[in-house]
Amino acid sequence: MHVFRGFHHPGVAAHCALTIGNFDGVHRGHQAMLALLLSEARHRGLPTCVLTFEPHPRDFFASKLGKPELAPARIATLRDKLQELERCGVDQVVVLRFDEALASLPAQDFIQQVLVEGLGAKYVLVGDDFRFGAKRQGDYATLDAAGQRLGFDVARMMSYEVHGLRVSSSAVREALAAGDMDGAARLLGRPYAISGHVIHGQKLGRQLAETAPGRGDGFRTLNLRFDHDKPAAHGIFAVRVHGIDGDEGPALDGVASLGVRPTVEDAGRVLLEVHALDWPADLAARLGAAEAYGKLVRVELLQKLRDEARFDGLDSLTAAIREDVRQAREYFAQQAATHAAVRRQTTRDRI
Repeated sequence: MHVFRGFHHPGVAAHCALTIGNFDGVHRGHQAMLALLLSEARHRGLPTCVLTFEPHPRDFFASKLGKPELAPARIATLRDKLQELERCGVDQVVVLRFDEALASLPAQDFIQQVLVEGLGAKYVLVGDDFRFGAKRQGDYATLDAAGQRLGFDVARMMSYEVHGLRVSSSAVREALAAGDMDGAARLLGRPYAISGHVIHGQKLGRQLAETAPGRGDGFRTLNLRFDHDKPAAHGIFAVRVHGIDGDEGPALDGVASLGVRPTVEDAGRVLLEVHALDWPADLAARLGAAEAYGKLVRVELLQKLRDEARFDGLDSLTAAIREDVRQAREYFAQQAATHAAVRRQTTRDRI
């Protein structure tokens, strides 16, 4: 998949089948739209293209109004959004900077300058609530009329539902805010996950007492940045970490904190801090937390354990982490027992 910042690049396809949106989370509704786009593109012999925006338009207007509370909580970083779009088979993504110039561009100018001249759109697929142009004056009817005049096809996809619930980024945000990770996974079609490169932290974990006997390296953590100050999920989670030993390496069960670490930091930076519960002996011999810096990992947030909290000191924090680790181990033990029971029943059914 090719990714471009803007469309003034020689590598941008001359013509395309296009869809437009923020695609935060790339949920099952987005996936259905992209599957339809891919089908239509194949029939027309066109590459698929997603036009998306950074920052999120609502982020831009919230900042412009001086009302940060109006900005939406962010489900995914740009990295994760692009990875999911690639998994859906998209050929090309154009990331357009949403700024004052774009926000004030009239709908007809957006069509002419961006869709026709910039991207060479021959087919445009949008959602049922799609609006565009200055003051959101453009809608599906505007786009359809322009398509007939300028020579591109326009289609609209209606809402996608799962168990009677309309799938949307707002619904995913609500599930994550409520700590309903199973609900979010149903809407996303996969466990909610965050990926990123492991970075250096404050090394605070080395100062905290270890829960596992025989080890003296403290609650060492794998730290990942979340590049937005309002993550849709926040708190302490049972997690599974992929990629610490490459794509084919083992996944590690762990406990993680996603938030601003109110006990130990006042800067307000959002971090995902992961403590692996157990390192397999062969992996520990070759790779420890100290050697993980720079690795690209993916962390699945599977079960919320509690909200973030400010503690009186490191002793209280240590006790809380011990309890988090205990609950995470209990969660994974229950999952393993359930999986074993299902496997036994499947075996009986086959017999």
